[in-house]
Amino acid sequence: MYGKIAGGPLQKFSSNSDPCWLVVSCHLFMNVAIIAAAGSGSRMGGKRPKQFLELAGVPIIFHALMAFERCDAIHQIVTVLSAGEIADFLSIAKEHGIQKLVAGVPGGETRAASVLQGLRAVESETEVVAVHDGVRPFVTSDEIARTVQAAKLEGAAILVSTPVDTIKEVNDGVIARTLDRCKIRYALTPQCFDYKLLRRAYEQVDVSDASFTDEASVVERLGVKIVTVEGSARNIKITRPEDLVIAEAILKSVGSGQWAVSSEQ
Repeated sequence: MYGKIAGGPLQKFSSNSDPCWLVVSCHLFMNVAIIAAAGSGSRMGGKRPKQFLELAGVPIIFHALMAFERCDAIHQIVTVLSAGEIADFLSIAKEHGIQKLVAGVPGGETRAASVLQGLRAVESETEVVAVHDGVRPFVTSDEIARTVQAAKLEGAAILVSTPVDTIKEVNDGVIARTLDRCKIRYALTPQCFDYKLLRRAYEQVDVSDASFTDEASVVERLGVKIVTVEGSARNIKITRPEDLVIAEAILKSVGSGQWAVSSEQ
């Protein structure tokens, strides 16, 4: 069902001659990132899925992946892609320095179905799962680490940013009320959860329901507390052509810096 890459953290300590403590330490404290990148990108209007469009000469998804590659809090990466993209993706991943990637999984018809596919490829010994949009190239390793740590402490945590615009609730084209901006947050990714909690949440909902647009909306059904971690508004999701223009402007304004992606091993 999915492609595997050998040489990930678990495989390094799998031989019978390895000391047992190495195997145990690897299993007990492993955190895994699931990169959701199975979307068709219909709103972008191009021939290729948006996650493979280039930003500063590199596919968007690899900008996102490098933040997880550089983050010490993440030990393995599973990427969810459309079935037709997996072979090519796996063949070039290491060219971009992605060493933590252990599996490429075909996605489903909805966001929730795709994430469930990714969860099924995660080792059962995993502690925290961090789910991230493959088209959010500007997440930082620090944001990832802080959200993972919050999930370790609380069981569920998502990265958010504070809106600067006034937000209205609208019914049939008419303003119903002005929402209290102090109580509103934009939901970003990664969204991080105890593995067993997230797996249980996904197995209790209809993953064909397209209204589950993020992982928190699934976990909320269990009635558990989900804490927030403040992130940067630069962590944009590239969905439309104008978002790509904004992304290029972000890179120019701050320099490639921490988002630089190497094409060499």
